[in-house]
Amino acid sequence: MKIQEKIFIALAVLYSFVFTLPFNAHAMHIMEGYLPVGYAVAWGIISIPFLVAGYFSIKKTIEKDRHSITLVAMSGAFVFVLSSLKIPSVTGSCSHMTGTGLAAILFGPSAVSILGIIVLIFQALLLAHGGFTTLGANTFSMAIAGPVISFIVYKLCRKLNVGKNISVFMAAFLGDLLTYVVTSFQLALAYPMPDGGVIASAGRFLLVFAPTQLPLAVIEGFLTVIIIIALETYAEAELKEIGFIKRGGN
Repeated sequence: MKIQEKIFIALAVLYSFVFTLPFNAHAMHIMEGYLPVGYAVAWGIISIPFLVAGYFSIKKTIEKDRHSITLVAMSGAFVFVLSSLKIPSVTGSCSHMTGTGLAAILFGPSAVSILGIIVLIFQALLLAHGGFTTLGANTFSMAIAGPVISFIVYKLCRKLNVGKNISVFMAAFLGDLLTYVVTSFQLALAYPMPDGGVIASAGRFLLVFAPTQLPLAVIEGFLTVIIIIALETYAEAELKEIGFIKRGGN
């Protein structure tokens, strides 16, 4: 059995497990109807150029090597599974990992916007996780802002000769945290505090999610490293085709 098939089986098991869990609509994704109409529309419009770029990015990757669609699909499944597992916070809310760092490292941040919005649509439809009125805002925070940071951090670490595994960890870790920083500011812009404005409101939202999100970001970093190690071991040829591993070296 090829490594791609093994990974798909493992993810399918996790996927099935996700659907056996009780979900509610108060996850870290901004829930349906929570944002004022103007803000919901604005975030959707802001996300459109990134989605267009993402479509062409994935199209180019697949046209260059048809076998890369396996890695693209696996990366999307990884996002779905991790971002669907909600962890209750001690502050009364819920947090979750994003899983977007892996795809950002492998394919660049543009491609993740498409994978992310597909995941968010399915979560809104099947899990009451997020919503359609807040799809633009959730797409921007989880599928655009976070992956951009993951990609930049990974490339910067590699240029500074930081070890690959540490680079992967830092990229996934910081991309996850940045997603929640952006979400906090999105909520703060819509609901600023009367006595402190947007900054004070963002700080309050960050404090709500930080106790749970910090350890989750660490876990996501380690999981992403494990997946990369597995791919380098069993799918080296595919990683070379997409340019993650240079031919004749890594």
